[in-house]
Amino acid sequence: MTHVEPGLWTTIADVVAAVCLLAGAFLTLGAGVGLTRFPSLLARMHTVTKPQVLGLVLMLTALALRVRSWSAIAMLVLVVAFQLVTSPVAAHMVGRAGFRTGKVDPDDLRPNEFGEPD
Repeated sequence: MTHVEPGLWTTIADVVAAVCLLAGAFLTLGAGVGLTRFPSLLARMHTVTKPQVLGLVLMLTALALRVRSWSAIAMLVLVVAFQLVTSPVAAHMVGRAGFRTGKVDPDDLRPNEFGEPD
């Protein structure tokens, strides 16, 4: 069995952190561009919640790999959990408010294509 030096694991963690940081930044940038470019409220809500949350999770993963402190990692896990819990609820409430105030075009909504449940 070969011995692996601790410096190698540090280098690997740094490379993975850099990849996660770049991917997270790219997703967050895509969310911002989609927010300005998409025409309807529902499309904007989709672009704000989906890639932005994954981008944040990737960037916090990169930070956890780079910091390597258990107290900081515990705090980052709490931030990720809070984001995963609150983001869908916030998107639901914005969509509901948009529907009730007439900001959602009824032509954008599709009926249940599977029919009524038995």
